[in-house]
Amino acid sequence: MVVRTENLTKIYKTGETEVRALVSANVTISRGEAVAIIGASGSGKSTMLHLMGGIDRPTDGKVFIENEDIYSHGDETLALLRRRRIGFVFQMYNLMPQLTVYENVVLPLGLDGRIVDRPRVEALLESLGLAEKHKSLPNRLSGGQQQRVAIARALVTQPAILLADEPTGNLDSKTGADVLNLLRSTAQRLGQTMAVITHDEKVAQFCDRVLRIEDGAVREG
Repeated sequence: MVVRTENLTKIYKTGETEVRALVSANVTISRGEAVAIIGASGSGKSTMLHLMGGIDRPTDGKVFIENEDIYSHGDETLALLRRRRIGFVFQMYNLMPQLTVYENVVLPLGLDGRIVDRPRVEALLESLGLAEKHKSLPNRLSGGQQQRVAIARALVTQPAILLADEPTGNLDSKTGADVLNLLRSTAQRLGQTMAVITHDEKVAQFCDRVLRIEDGAVREG
């Protein structure tokens, strides 16, 4: 298993009010598998992603990535683990506007002090249809192209898992479908494990398996 959660729970407190955003979630994701985590707004799906990705600590329970309990570490080690072993693709592309496509993609490697394998990066850009855009700034790209840059940036570190949070939410239906096709085909070619958070049944169809969240509870299908 690449990812396993054990009784994962997140409770938010506002004064005397408790919001049980996620309740005793037990999820496993195998190597190379693409899983859709689907639910309505406020169902707990983004909370699930944040906990699986080491962004927010759980109230109770555990998250294992490649058999390592990520929340057994302090914040500094957790941040390092997150940077090296988890790739993120968000609805907002979060590109650096002053950097070119190529510079945005290799940024995580530079932040980690890693050597850039230029041929591999160029092959990744080509697989995502960005070979001719490597010197372009983000404001010269369409929304679909910007999202593909964000996908390349998430994949460049060869993470244990790629977590995508509503990755087509800012795109029209055709562009979104094109981006999902590229994401899925690239992930399959790389043997990449992936979890996609979405409210859209059409997005879920691109994945191998579907988990549904309702009122913080997770179930198969």
